[in-house]
Amino acid sequence: MKPRQRTKIATLTFKREELLYDIGSYAYVEGDVMRTDDDHSRHQVIDITQDGNVDLVTRKLNLVHSECVEMMYPYTKLPCEEEESRDDQLQDASEYTIRLLVPNDFSKTTVTLLSELVHEYMVCRVLADWMKLTNPQSTADWQGKSEELSNKIRCCLNARCGRVRRTLTPF
Repeated sequence: MKPRQRTKIATLTFKREELLYDIGSYAYVEGDVMRTDDDHSRHQVIDITQDGNVDLVTRKLNLVHSECVEMMYPYTKLPCEEEESRDDQLQDASEYTIRLLVPNDFSKTTVTLLSELVHEYMVCRVLADWMKLTNPQSTADWQGKSEELSNKIRCCLNARCGRVRRTLTPF
């Protein structure tokens, strides 16, 4: 069986502002429904995207983006340059991009689904780590949701197999 050629490029772009908006919205709801009379604890949950906290969120988004690229390794792998180097300076990207080299018959609907799943995964992973710090009771929920989304992303990519051919039978 001849391997399928990968010649098409699908680009997934995630705007930082959109991710921060969703993270902030979920955190607001989480803080609003907290069963506590301690307003300080509540505002710690809600203030995830405020000035002092947004740097932590940005670092986490950078990490989660890298995890997503690695999660889709068969479609995202890039050869190393002659010499690769990185530092730990905070990168404040306005958008996160994932370029996938996909087979010619890769479905547009799969690209759309991947985009939605990755966006939600990035949001949930950031919230899971934030809740570890501010509201440990809900950490497991956010971790569970991010693991579920990770599995869906992998499943979505692993479902990409050759065409199913059914043999004709007279019965």
